[in-house]
Amino acid sequence: MTTPDLPLDLDLVCLSHLRWNFVFQRPQHLLTRFARRRRVFYIEEPVISDGDPRMTIASHDGVTVATPQLPPRLAGVPERDATLRRLLDDFLARHQVGRFVAWYYTPMALAFTAHLAPDLVVYDCMDELSAFAQAPPAMRAFEAALMLRADVVFTGGRSLYESKRACHANVHAMPSSVDVAHFAQARDGAVDPHDQQPIGRPRLGYCGVIDERMDLPLLEAVADARPDWQLVMLGPVVKIDPATLPRRANLHYLGPKRYEELPHYIAFWNVALMPFARNESTRFISPTKTPEYLAAGKPVVSTSIRDVIRPYAQRGLVRIADDPAPFVRACTEAMSEAPMPRVAAADAFLKTMSWDRTWARMSRLMAAAFVKRQAFVRAARTVNAGAAGAPARHVSA
Repeated sequence: MTTPDLPLDLDLVCLSHLRWNFVFQRPQHLLTRFARRRRVFYIEEPVISDGDPRMTIASHDGVTVATPQLPPRLAGVPERDATLRRLLDDFLARHQVGRFVAWYYTPMALAFTAHLAPDLVVYDCMDELSAFAQAPPAMRAFEAALMLRADVVFTGGRSLYESKRACHANVHAMPSSVDVAHFAQARDGAVDPHDQQPIGRPRLGYCGVIDERMDLPLLEAVADARPDWQLVMLGPVVKIDPATLPRRANLHYLGPKRYEELPHYIAFWNVALMPFARNESTRFISPTKTPEYLAAGKPVVSTSIRDVIRPYAQRGLVRIADDPAPFVRACTEAMSEAPMPRVAAADAFLKTMSWDRTWARMSRLMAAAFVKRQAFVRAARTVNAGAAGAPARHVSA
């Protein structure tokens, strides 16, 4: 039996809360794969800019990225969504977008896209956005509306799936995966980046966004407990005041790094860290960096994030500790262990994972949802046509 596929003339229009060039993560891994055969248009959230409302357009990784530019007078007013709707309509018309998949990362985009008539609606729920700092109060209501429109829903992890599976009839857990070959560069042939070279050893590192999900008191306590350890922090600081970050001589904030650079930094770490806070914003996260660290061949120490415990800690691939003393102890054990058994076990597990596999499974589910939707549309047209052709029935008074 032939596996169904989406039509080749089907474009993809993604509505996202994330900047394409912010951090190379789940949206980039998935949508660049769609872009290998079809057009992808990535619509970012607007930015405030002087001048008339307009859409700036760039091309990255085979994807057309559009960023609405809105004047300050439109910030937070009802006219904002009407303007975004007009900009989007003009953009789609200019690029002759006909049949398309509407792919949502942010339910808030429904405020200016509800009028569209896509051939398939996908909600890739990679995070519980309503639990994040500065989340719009209307987020939950818009997500409920998006669930009614979506043909298929994907979740970024198992815990998030368990939270959403009762909200839709076609929900599937799609944990973020890993490009093993990319991060395996850390095992051989990497060059210590120039801004990391002066930092002493041992080095314990983290790469990713630094925001309200980070356990800053834990980070500070570990730095204080072991001043001989060097803690390297890679990534942008967002939604929190950089002044609130703990500052110690052995804490090094090296800023955002390109995806291509990450294996070279991780290669020269003794332990890879995931010091996440335990709060509402981390309740459903499934950190992509878990398999990335393992592919780099590094021991990993994390706080008790559910999607890290299952499956990684349960398989002995990650150490778990929440408080400073146990966290320090776990890092000490990680640095003193014989690495070969752990690396072998990690490699065996990682053989079951890849972004290509994840995307192939998602594609099959999308194609099945598309076929089902088209069948429903045909049936509705038949019913409507029959109703239109039926003789009128007169009811006597």
